[in-house]
Amino acid sequence: MPRSRLLRAGASVATGVSIALCAVLLAGCASGRFDVPGSPGASDIDAAEPGTIAERAETTGISLDLVYTTEVDGYDLAPQSVGRVSADGMSATWVNTTTGATVTIRTDRGELTEASCVDMPLWDAPDQPVTCTDEDGLWHRSGAGFHEYIAVRDEALIWLIGNSASPSDLLAAAEAVRAPSDAELGVLFSDLPEVAPTPVERGDLPADGDGAPIDPVGPGG
Repeated sequence: MPRSRLLRAGASVATGVSIALCAVLLAGCASGRFDVPGSPGASDIDAAEPGTIAERAETTGISLDLVYTTEVDGYDLAPQSVGRVSADGMSATWVNTTTGATVTIRTDRGELTEASCVDMPLWDAPDQPVTCTDEDGLWHRSGAGFHEYIAVRDEALIWLIGNSASPSDLLAAAEAVRAPSDAELGVLFSDLPEVAPTPVERGDLPADGDGAPIDPVGPGG
């Protein structure tokens, strides 16, 4: 999957994410944690029903099979950062309010092999050579001091990208990638509309054809 596709899609939400991260750093995002008492691993958390995820995701334009979450100790979800990328993928960012470091998930469809992993540019160092290592089913990608991980789930690729986050934090996030539980789904989409916006109907357009808007005749004709 070409990197340029993600870049073009990601650029449209960059401003919103920046504002969201500032808000998180100020507010602490206490309600955005995905901590589940007594459940240290992703496998211990029951995913929401596919129909529930689809119903919530369809209003955002994000595809059911590309909705994923994670958790990292010390990091809180910034709900304002959650949105669509690419055609129907998802992006979400977690913030360490103590250090300011961030971990971002970006999802899309595609296949990943050792060859394509090396050929795909790093998100933060697109001009640098890439080293790819398969670490127990997770692709660790590095170059020029930058690190990122890609988790593969069926036909979904889930990027874990950090800003000042340690490689160990990125690895922990990659290991915890999963479909969200009911509670996590609610938090994940808490800042997004629950109902798709309805297009505004204009009354000044002709009923048929591609004509210009209708200008009513004034008192002077």
